[in-house]
Amino acid sequence: MNYLPHIEVETSQNPDASVIWLHGLGADGHDFEPIVPELRLPKSAAVRFIFPHAPSIPVTINGGYVMPAWYDILEMSISRKVDYEQLLKSSELINQFVEREIERGISSNRIILAGFSQGGAVAIQCALTAPVQLGGLLAMSTYFATEEIIQLNDINKNIPIEIHHGTADPVVPVQLGEHCHSALTTQGYQTDFKTFPMEHSVCQPQIEIISGWLQKVLNLG
Repeated sequence: MNYLPHIEVETSQNPDASVIWLHGLGADGHDFEPIVPELRLPKSAAVRFIFPHAPSIPVTINGGYVMPAWYDILEMSISRKVDYEQLLKSSELINQFVEREIERGISSNRIILAGFSQGGAVAIQCALTAPVQLGGLLAMSTYFATEEIIQLNDINKNIPIEIHHGTADPVVPVQLGEHCHSALTTQGYQTDFKTFPMEHSVCQPQIEIISGWLQKVLNLG
């Protein structure tokens, strides 16, 4: 199978858990690669981090300029008109990584999906429709892009879901993160929503919280 180009970082030999982490618009897998040592996971933790590179496609709001994107952004009000077709294709491409990790010996409930901005929207879609039970979902500075069309799979109804957002985000307003949290809670998901005094980015206190969350849900010690 032809997988998306990607980066792999293993914290130790013989990983028993995997984190598939998706970048935002215009970035690539290298964007979050440096976060691995910053998480300061226990030395005994054996986690494989996978950072896929999104395909390069024309992006409408940038005048059709070709750049890495999980799906097209059709207008500045990003949640109003969504490129469902490409988003769903990207979700399927990420699901291929989930399947491969299982083939490599990782239990599905020790696979975490994480994503920032566009990558978060794809991670949400992929996690909530996955045919296997995952370990958790981390959605950062993103929104519930496929809320109107998603076909939820109850197998992941009880996975831990962490949603983070910057209170001063000018790209994806914090209200969209709040709505995602509310919508998922209404559907019966166990969702934690945290905000940080930042724009469309990641901050050190957030990284520390992510580290603690990963250690908790993966039982790293």
